[in-house]
Amino acid sequence: MNNLCADIGYRSINHYGENLCGDHIDIVEQSEDSKVIVLADGMGSGVKASILSTLTSKIISTMMAEGLPIEECVATIAATLPVCSVRGVAYSTFTIIRIINSETVEIIQYDNPKVLFIRDGKPLDYPEIKMNIDGKTIYKTTINILEGDVIVVMSDGCPHAGIGLCYNFGWEMKDISDYMCMMSKGEFTAKTLSTMLIEEVNKLYAGNPGDDATACVIKIRKRIPVNILFGPPSNRDDCNRMLNLFFSKEGKHIVSGGTTASIVSKWLKKPLVTSLTFDKSNMPPIANIDGVDLVTEGVITMNKVVENAKDYLEKNESFEEWGYGTDGASLICRILFEEATDINFYVGKAVNPAHQNPDLPINFNIKMNLVQVLSESLVKMGKRIKISYF
Repeated sequence: MNNLCADIGYRSINHYGENLCGDHIDIVEQSEDSKVIVLADGMGSGVKASILSTLTSKIISTMMAEGLPIEECVATIAATLPVCSVRGVAYSTFTIIRIINSETVEIIQYDNPKVLFIRDGKPLDYPEIKMNIDGKTIYKTTINILEGDVIVVMSDGCPHAGIGLCYNFGWEMKDISDYMCMMSKGEFTAKTLSTMLIEEVNKLYAGNPGDDATACVIKIRKRIPVNILFGPPSNRDDCNRMLNLFFSKEGKHIVSGGTTASIVSKWLKKPLVTSLTFDKSNMPPIANIDGVDLVTEGVITMNKVVENAKDYLEKNESFEEWGYGTDGASLICRILFEEATDINFYVGKAVNPAHQNPDLPINFNIKMNLVQVLSESLVKMGKRIKISYF
C-alpha cells in the first residue's frame, strides 16, 4: 500500500433564479483508501433537475460502492428515474470516478464534459473504451495514479459559460484545460481549485448563470499527519502520558490554550514567548515555544476555526481571510484544511475556572462541542480523524 490519498473538493452555482441546483455530487467510501465519486447533471434546472440528479448520483454511488457492475447501475437508473412528460425521456447525465486503494482510478463518463486528467501541469490524453449499455454510449478508462495528479470533473454549465456574452460558443474545453493546468501547478487544495474554476465560470455568466454549473476536483497527494493539543487533562497525573503521546506522533504539533501552553512549556523546559501584537482586533495573539509548530489561545481561536470550516464546506467565501491571515485561527485553518490529511486531537477535559463566570459565554460543554463539530467538518473534507480524551 502506498502513502497516497485523494483530496476531493467541489463547488456549484445554481441556474439564475433557481433555489435548487440541478447538479448533484455524492461521495461514498468503499474502504479507507477507496472511494466512489459521482457527479450527476439532471435535465433542465430547478426542482425537477435536482430530483433527477440526486436520484442518479445516490443510486450509482451506492451500487458502485457495493461492487456492482456499471451495466446494472445504468439499467437501474433507467428503470427508476421519472420520465419527462415533455421530452419523453428520463434524463440525467453522469460521471463516475472510482479511486481504488489510492493506486488506480476508474473513470466512467456518460454525456458530461470530458474529464480533465492533469499530470505534471499538463493534460493527459488517456485511452477510452466505448461501451453501449441500454442504448447509452458510455466511456470507461482506468489509469494508475501518481502523486500530484489532478482530476477535474464538471457539468456542462462550465463549458457553456459565456455563450452570447464573452464567447460565441462558450468557454471551450481546451481553454478550461489550459486554465486548470496553470492553477494545478500551485499548492492549492482540491476545494480551492474547484472554487477558482466555478468563480471564473460565474464571471463569464456575468453573475447570472444560464445553467447549473458544478466542478469537482480530485487531487492525489501524500498523507500528512498533524497533531493538536487542546486543554489540560482532568487528572494532573495524566500530563506526562498525554504529552508523551502527543510529541511522539509524526507531523506538526499545534498547542491551543493558555494553560495548555504553560504546561507544555514546563514539560519541554522551553520558555513560552507571547506575541504582544494583535493581527486582528477580535483574535487573541499567538505565542511561541521552541519545539512546537504553533501555539494559540484556546476557545476563541478554535471557535473561529470551526466557523471557517463550516464555510469551507459550503461556499468557501472566507478563503481569502484565513488563506492569507497571520492570526492563530488563520494559521490553524491553513494547516488543517490545506496541509493535513490525518489529524490527531488530544483533548484535555479539565474545567478552566476562568470559564465558570456566568457572564462569560464559554463553558466546558462549548469546548467539547467545538472539538466535535470541528472533527465532523474535517471528516467531511476527507480527513482521517482520531480524538483522544484525557
